[in-house]
Amino acid sequence: MTTTAPRTRLISVDDLVPGLSVLLQDETLYASGSHKEPAARSVAAAARADGHERVFVGSCGSYGRAMATACAQEGLRCTVVLPEGWGDGGAFAEATGADIRFAPGGYEDAVEESHRLAAEAGAADGNVDGPYQDAVLDGHGRVVQALHRELGPIPATMWLPVGNGTTVVAFHRRLRALGWSVPLHAVGSPGNNPIVTSWPGPYEPLPTGAVVTTEHNEPLVNWHALHGPAAMIAIDASGGVVHAATDDELVAAQKLLTGYGVDASPSGAAGLAGLLNHALSTPIDGPQIVVLTGRSGLD
Repeated sequence: MTTTAPRTRLISVDDLVPGLSVLLQDETLYASGSHKEPAARSVAAAARADGHERVFVGSCGSYGRAMATACAQEGLRCTVVLPEGWGDGGAFAEATGADIRFAPGGYEDAVEESHRLAAEAGAADGNVDGPYQDAVLDGHGRVVQALHRELGPIPATMWLPVGNGTTVVAFHRRLRALGWSVPLHAVGSPGNNPIVTSWPGPYEPLPTGAVVTTEHNEPLVNWHALHGPAAMIAIDASGGVVHAATDDELVAAQKLLTGYGVDASPSGAAGLAGLLNHALSTPIDGPQIVVLTGRSGLD
């Protein structure tokens, strides 16, 4: 098995928001370009331990790339099911040796098809809502552990993108285990994610044809967020809030980050877009941790 050391960095900046300490947690440097790689590695290791030789996942891009990368490192076969016409057509995942399939419809349809194919093949179902869900959440939570180790239990606020809500749930679970009280502020695409449109509750999925994907917002878009209800509970329990960021705001945040040597995608910069917009209307104090989740050109 070939392993690659995780590549993340914490950048302290004091000029993004006047008078505010901002810490940029850059998770874009993994081989797959996605913060989802530790979760994918956790799933691949668990699948290998269970005797599986193949993993199936549904994805709109980033989790598929992460899983393809993780499976290649574990010596596992990987099948990534993508929605027809979405993302990069699977070029990155295919380059790692993954098998690419396509499903009509959107992300949720790709996940359902991958569930079916995994069961049919007797293979590991590596989806975020599948039997390896605990491994997914454990992997996503490792960045929180790393931040706590480096910063200690400082009274910070955390900003991160939201799509399925999986990362939010994982972060909150790890924060509670550490006894670290950190409000989670989740930032999604306006009108294109039920966590955003339902906040502060109750959770209601969107009509299947209501969401609009663009090259900038795609990882933030769901008509049904697979961990949506749990994510809303986690955000509320942490004392956080759900925010929306337009494509223009995502791109503006992305451009700002280039000045700090960060090559984030617009959706990967959603946490910063939310913080910048919120700071225009609301007094904020204390350290702000912004988690940057996807690399430009890959997310």
